[in-house]
Amino acid sequence: MILAVTGITGHSGGFLLQQLIDNRFDGTLRCLVRASSDTAALDTSGLRVEKIVGSTKEPEDLYRLVQGADTVLHISGIWETPALLRQIERAGGVKHVVLVHTSGVYSKHKMASQVYKDIEADMQQFLDRGMNVTILRPTMIFGDLRDHNISKFIRMVDRFPVMPQIDGGRAPVQPVNARDLGQAYYKAAMREKLPELCYICSGERPVSVRELCALIGQYLGKRTRFVSVPMGVGVAGAKVLKAVTGGKKDLVEKVLRLGEDRSFSHEAAYRDFGYEPEPFEIGLKREVEEYLAHGRT
Repeated sequence: MILAVTGITGHSGGFLLQQLIDNRFDGTLRCLVRASSDTAALDTSGLRVEKIVGSTKEPEDLYRLVQGADTVLHISGIWETPALLRQIERAGGVKHVVLVHTSGVYSKHKMASQVYKDIEADMQQFLDRGMNVTILRPTMIFGDLRDHNISKFIRMVDRFPVMPQIDGGRAPVQPVNARDLGQAYYKAAMREKLPELCYICSGERPVSVRELCALIGQYLGKRTRFVSVPMGVGVAGAKVLKAVTGGKKDLVEKVLRLGEDRSFSHEAAYRDFGYEPEPFEIGLKREVEEYLAHGRT
């Protein structure tokens, strides 16, 4: 088996590599990597690795990646999906294409979802021509200080004496650990076909934003105090900020999303390829401990 992968040197891609090592993957792992990428983990993995040095923005590099591959796993970003699918169709012979997109496509706010909807509308032509595609949709990704989600909450809870919460922080989120995504990528890619087009890859359970911040405070060893900010006040403040910065800081939709339900069931992924995320508290505590170990930077 030749498994062709984009994004393996990224955040969740590293956990896919560990899954391949742990499960003694005996095929060829073909990876598209930039010339500047740190490939030490690949080089010492003990796997049969074929590195394609190039860019996902270059059609010929994508073609070299997918030509002769059995399965293609695209982790590096939804933006290059249409270009990748064109090269897969050109090469022919790929049995299964696994695309890592986002649950943000379900947001009711245009900035968070419209571009994703447009990309997936563009890829419909390949589905219509019979390409075997599976789309994985992670929720908010966390797992270590490289994430751009939970790490921000950790710093805020640590530094702010009082945490502002839109509408009391009642809105639920369901963050997914990058380690669990490595598991999901591996299990989906090892199947030649799956019964559904799209699968949510969410964390173990939903948590409110308030509970999330309270748990962070608990693991930091500090008492966290909260103040509720009505959604209307938060949006008004974001609009003022946008106006005074000439539109350079437009946080209106980000504030609106703080009141949006971002919890999603991963039942279908569990049923069809055995996806089982670890308990949320374990991953969160691990990340807080990493933050403390690195001197609260």
